[in-house]
Amino acid sequence: MSDGTHPHREVSANAWSQGSLLKQLAIANKSIGGGVVVVLAERDKEEMEIDIARLEFNFMGTSVICRSGSPLILADLKKVSVSKARAIIVLASDENADQSDARALRVVLSLTGVKEGLRGHVVVEMSDLDNEPLVKLVGGELIETVVAHDVIGRLMIQCALQPGLAQIWEDILGFENAEFYIKRWPQMDGLCFKDILISFSDAIPCGVKVAADGGKIILNPDDSYVLKEGDEILVIAEDDDTYAPGPIPEVCKGVFPRIHDPPKYPEKILFCGWRRDIDDMIMVLEAFLAEGSELWMFNEVPEKERERKLTDGGLDISGLANIKLVHREGNAVIRRHLESLPLETFDSILILADESVEDSVVHSDSRSLATLLLIRDIQSKRLPYRDTKSIPLRHSGFCHSSWIREMQQASDKSIIISEILDSRTRNLVSVSRISDYVLSNELVSMALAMVAEDKQINRVLEELFAEEGNEMCIKPAEFYLYDQEELCFYDVMIRGRQRQEIVIGYRLPSAECAIINPENKAEPRKWSLDDVFVVISLGE
Repeated sequence: MSDGTHPHREVSANAWSQGSLLKQLAIANKSIGGGVVVVLAERDKEEMEIDIARLEFNFMGTSVICRSGSPLILADLKKVSVSKARAIIVLASDENADQSDARALRVVLSLTGVKEGLRGHVVVEMSDLDNEPLVKLVGGELIETVVAHDVIGRLMIQCALQPGLAQIWEDILGFENAEFYIKRWPQMDGLCFKDILISFSDAIPCGVKVAADGGKIILNPDDSYVLKEGDEILVIAEDDDTYAPGPIPEVCKGVFPRIHDPPKYPEKILFCGWRRDIDDMIMVLEAFLAEGSELWMFNEVPEKERERKLTDGGLDISGLANIKLVHREGNAVIRRHLESLPLETFDSILILADESVEDSVVHSDSRSLATLLLIRDIQSKRLPYRDTKSIPLRHSGFCHSSWIREMQQASDKSIIISEILDSRTRNLVSVSRISDYVLSNELVSMALAMVAEDKQINRVLEELFAEEGNEMCIKPAEFYLYDQEELCFYDVMIRGRQRQEIVIGYRLPSAECAIINPENKAEPRKWSLDDVFVVISLGE
């Protein structure tokens, strides 16, 4: 058992979420030689240990201790020294959303009843956004909530509108590459943000935690913001001990293209399946899309019931100014039903883990995969001679990188985002190169582990996932430079500031993935208009 000085966590867990979370916690603690994770669940101890052994994962020095018991029983919580834990993670259970959240509420009540008090903060995985306020009310300041379903819904929309974003989110949420850290650097006091931005050779500053404003985190602050005593700097870095400020490098802003983002064009989007928070997803789309867009909803919920369900969820259908809802009824795994849709005309297709099967990971993923393959087959038969010059309106405002064009053409001009619950299914989807994807449980586990490591990061994630404020974007090279222009990465970052953006990485046409927080930022290199940049930008 941990003595309380190790990174030590309790996890009340269901089995399949637990594996990916344990991996993330182990990777997070690798730099300090490992920590101690205690798993408390109402299952047989030996069974849990067998499940963990089946992961065939090197925990890199982290010890995983399993204890059989209930987080609702104070004696069981005492048995795992809950009061000494640095962070406590309460995972959603296998029940439906309301039952799972009701259980989470009881666990939080149980934790607040620990006589010795809690040393660490509590991270609660919620299933439904509507239940979040009650858990926060009961747990107070100790509680950080991550609404798994809501996060994935918003991410799916972001990734559908910007191909390639799914991989970037995996990089930033996982502990294997670059992630967010917040730290105080007294030697930076008095500097303005535009100088702070290029003061770290091994990190990219993205914001400031303002001491005078109760520790509020400002993402992407103004260049003129002056760091004051007590302020901390939010960065993207490889680890919390891999970066430190250095001398401000010489940068050359130079003359560069002053291209404005092209106007938004109306889009045609298809939702296959019915999700619990579909009303929230529609509101996010309403905020992102141009007037005149269409959202087609294809699922088995009878049409006359849909309006009631959406209204009960809080959606004002008559208030939708940018989106027109088009309803179609049918089963997304029956070819005949899918063939009744104009599948070749959509800009984006989102395959949702349907509410009717979301309790069964295997069943849900099988349905998603079957729908994906059927849609692709129908599209290829309808579009045998693809017009490779034609690209969707959303990209017609600028010359886009070749890897995005390739993905567009492979997709018959529509991007497909599949909600996948099991990481093993993800391998099937990514090998086939037929879909950009969002991997539900793995991304949520990454977010939970990140908030367990540092609860302040939850504010950053909440803003980046929301439809308002700053967001992660992919932008074309021609916004920052001319073809074959020789610049170092710092130069590109400085040019990004003219657009009120923070450039955090890039992707080359030939690369498998984007490079976030690149090394050798001061080293000049030739850039091509086929390159793209990853930025944090204030949404319109």
